[in-house]
Amino acid sequence: MRAFFIIFFVCSTCIVTALSGCDSRTPAPATKSVSGDSSPVLPPPGVATEHTKRANTDAASSMNIARAKDQERASRGLLAQLERDAIVNDEGRTVWEVDALAFLDQAAPDSAHPALWRQMQLTAMHGLFEVTDGIYQVRGYDLAVMTIIRGASGWIIVDPLTTVETAAAALELVQQTLGERPVSALIYTHSHADHFGGAEAIIAAPANDGRAVPVVAPFGFTEEAVSENLMAGGHMSRRSVLMYGGSLKPGPSGKIGSGLGPGLASGRISLVRPTIELPSGVTDREIDGVTFEFSDAGGTEAPSELVFYLPEFKALCTAEVVSGTFHNILTIRGAKVRDALGWSKAIDSILRRYSGRTEVMFASHHWPVWGADEIEQQLRQHRDLYRSVHDQTLRYANAGATIAELPSLVEEPSFATDNMSVRGYYGSHRHNTKAVYQHYFGWWGGNPADFDAHPPVERGLRFVRAVGGSAKALALGQEAFADGDYRWAAEVLANTVFADPENEDARIWLASTYEQLGFVAESGATRNYYLTAAQELRTGKRRGSRLDEGADSFLEAVPTEALFDALAARYNPALIDRDPFTLQFVFTDTNETISVDVGRDAAFPRYGHQAEAPLAEFSTTRALFNRLVLKESSALMMIVTGKIKIAGKRAAVSEFFDALEEPPNDFPVATP
Repeated sequence: MRAFFIIFFVCSTCIVTALSGCDSRTPAPATKSVSGDSSPVLPPPGVATEHTKRANTDAASSMNIARAKDQERASRGLLAQLERDAIVNDEGRTVWEVDALAFLDQAAPDSAHPALWRQMQLTAMHGLFEVTDGIYQVRGYDLAVMTIIRGASGWIIVDPLTTVETAAAALELVQQTLGERPVSALIYTHSHADHFGGAEAIIAAPANDGRAVPVVAPFGFTEEAVSENLMAGGHMSRRSVLMYGGSLKPGPSGKIGSGLGPGLASGRISLVRPTIELPSGVTDREIDGVTFEFSDAGGTEAPSELVFYLPEFKALCTAEVVSGTFHNILTIRGAKVRDALGWSKAIDSILRRYSGRTEVMFASHHWPVWGADEIEQQLRQHRDLYRSVHDQTLRYANAGATIAELPSLVEEPSFATDNMSVRGYYGSHRHNTKAVYQHYFGWWGGNPADFDAHPPVERGLRFVRAVGGSAKALALGQEAFADGDYRWAAEVLANTVFADPENEDARIWLASTYEQLGFVAESGATRNYYLTAAQELRTGKRRGSRLDEGADSFLEAVPTEALFDALAARYNPALIDRDPFTLQFVFTDTNETISVDVGRDAAFPRYGHQAEAPLAEFSTTRALFNRLVLKESSALMMIVTGKIKIAGKRAAVSEFFDALEEPPNDFPVATP
């Protein structure tokens, strides 16, 4: 039952499964074709082909990768590091390996895009850093960055990382290095879990001595923090495993990070509800003696997001609106598409409001930028980055270009060869052009042939038959692979695999194709997706998400009506053989009532009592209902002990719950 709501960051913290392979710089030995004939040679897993090597060499020569400023910014102000090998949970399981990316301390291998490799070298730098006197950051122990601001009486914490364990370790490093003080306030910059998941550790810090801690969040935070993955959590969870490389082994031919950060911790996620949700617009507020100028930036990188300026420090926090990468306009895990035009205008608003009076700019990922001129350039170029991909996509689309043609037509902005912070280490330029198209025109490219195309298996069967059978289809894919045309090889071989999933030769060649596509990907998320798909094709094993840790804490924050909407999205009406009826759920601890019309086509929840008498009334506390949803308690035992009371047709309640399907969290992606 947990997969329907748990947020995407949980799912991508899977226990690592080894990815077999060798160092990509090892020369590929001569091997026989897997099909045993004279077809092209299949490279060993983990080895870059000559085409891949050449592509990465060409990429390195086309841009100014080794910018000294990036190195200086990423390493500036280091005060201390964790003096341990790992961060562990209460059971002793490792949730974060401190030096997992130590292998990055070498020149870029053939098996990685050189710009991504350089980005991850800098992102992997870990420890407590001074941003300016009174502002500090803990970086390198989770996907996001935790910022610490010195208040009059204690530490103001911004973005408490993804998990309770990493947040606790980060705060401990702060207290040991800078001196122990209570936490005087907690600020969430936006509604993604890597910016609130560790909150419980911050609130419960020993130095707080049980005192209440105000929790400040942007407009609409509570709703958005639980909604983005509530309805579609199962699908997003599965794809997130691929996007974040949850089953990949770190290494030159495996996982090297996401581009946004070094990785995701695999600990327990919490959610402490904010005590203050700021209004939309601009709000000035004093917090523990520090003046904050909050600006609403919702609808950019997250539906609920803020940035803030600290006039006493001449410091600007841009959250995730501006960081060290071109972000996702549409994340490949799946989400609602973001508004590139609105994003660019939000950055322009920041530029107009704070340019010229800011001496340091820091974000929720990556490293700060110092100096008024440098900050203005960063804001201006990031603004133009999102505006450029938006405007040029529309320019070509309005001239008739299709969604498939746009990535080859829309060029990167001119400054992307020099300013490495605008490159697509997380989102990618090619993918983001498609996202802009989708924002305006939807999924369909306009060609009537694509309007009702066959699904993958049916298309694969027809493709294989059209080219003369599986052997000829495989040969066609091998030829494309040998030519370095990996995009066409992937299309041909994927059709072959979907037509015949047991065709081992096709699976292995498709895996090698995906691997080469991953090796040349500048986006860490794209690389992880390709390499995980390759791993699953080779091993046949699919990794689902870790859904147990933090589920109860998170579920407590889900509004009751939203919880029932999510349950209704799992309703299979074919499993109920009864005329339509109504159930009523009464929660005695929250004084809430939900009525559910259970019909032949849908189960429709409605908040509040319903006029007509229900077939059955289910009464308990919301807290106990959460345990029932999470399968932590037996419904029968709760009924016997009087914790659940059912009036009316008890069988109808049982039938409704039996009709709620539990989707698998390890469904296939690279195969049917």
